[in-house]
Amino acid sequence: MKKESEKTILKAPLNILLVDDNNNNLLSMEVALENDNYLFYKATSGREALRILLKEDDFSLILLDVKMPTMDGYETAELIYQRDKLKDIPIIFITAHDYEEAAMFKGYQAGAVDFIRKPFNPEVLRSKVAVFAELYKKNRLLKQQEEKLQRINNDLVQLNRDLEQRVHERTLELENLNHELKELNISKDKFLSVISHDLRNPLTALLASSSRLNEDPGGLDKKQLKQLSQIIYRTSHRLLDQLNEVVEWAKKQSEKTSFNPTRINLFAGISESLELLKPNASQKEIKLENKTPKDIFVNADSLMLRSIVQNLVTNAIKYTPHEGFVTINAKSDAQMICVFVEDSGVGMSNEMKEKLFKKVTNPSLLGTNNEIGTGLGLVLVNDFVSQHGGTVNVESTIGAGTTFRFTIPAV
Repeated sequence: MKKESEKTILKAPLNILLVDDNNNNLLSMEVALENDNYLFYKATSGREALRILLKEDDFSLILLDVKMPTMDGYETAELIYQRDKLKDIPIIFITAHDYEEAAMFKGYQAGAVDFIRKPFNPEVLRSKVAVFAELYKKNRLLKQQEEKLQRINNDLVQLNRDLEQRVHERTLELENLNHELKELNISKDKFLSVISHDLRNPLTALLASSSRLNEDPGGLDKKQLKQLSQIIYRTSHRLLDQLNEVVEWAKKQSEKTSFNPTRINLFAGISESLELLKPNASQKEIKLENKTPKDIFVNADSLMLRSIVQNLVTNAIKYTPHEGFVTINAKSDAQMICVFVEDSGVGMSNEMKEKLFKKVTNPSLLGTNNEIGTGLGLVLVNDFVSQHGGTVNVESTIGAGTTFRFTIPAV
């Protein structure tokens, strides 16, 4: 395609405008140049030349007589070069006068590129015209190459923009995918923590009661048998209900609809959360009390509230010696309710308190007898409280006990 285009330019006839008030001079110039590949336009005045140039501006050269009536060659050249489309057309003045310096200066000032004196030498005329014709063709080829290069550059710019857009879109896709994977990982950790903390303790109580019943059923009186059977029955049913709730919560996690706050009586909600932990407290003869005022209502997710309470109370029972106490209380604080979980446990150091809400990197630590804060329980507490727009903090003294405080919206 490139060779054909260049060939077309090189073989195409070139337009030359001949301007002279004498038809004989026009004919003489045409005859002198007729054997070359030129297409002539002729004008007998400056005005006629301007009319031609208004219709056709693709000229390789203008041969312009200087001495013409009404409008001479200098005036005509000045008017021609006032148009942007015509200012690059070379003009050779044809003059019958000597090449006086003043006349030549005026001609060059008007835009002339050369002079030819009448009567002209045909060879000289052909030679000079051929130079400008060749220059015109070279300029056309150069312009064509520049246009091609510009098109290529525009294509490259567009290609680069397309690539940048694709990279940007791909980056967003990867970021979204990474975000989804992180959310799935967080959901998995939450689920593990809920399973570990919400279900393990009642299972422990259930196993302890059934183990005692299994070891010496004949040595137990009717009252003890009834008490153990009630614990097993009540704990089993509550455990099943809680397991179903956890399964439903896990489904909502994948649907991103897990946070579902409702109006809850705080005393009743905490009492329900403590029900499955009473056997654990009884094994250590720990006094477990719910001192929450019965007229306080909160706007909370029921499963999250239960998980918060059970996590905090489980830790309190775990680190409280025999015959100690774990107490839950609450008070209104502006638009939030502040809940206190206080124990008479072993307490903790400042170093341990700094680790409380840091996420574990090894899920295998879940459920082991490590220090507080090594599992996901308190991380989950912090997360659930944050989802309610609340805060959680701790005060503790070694040997004197620990108090966890968390806030939750009031109704």
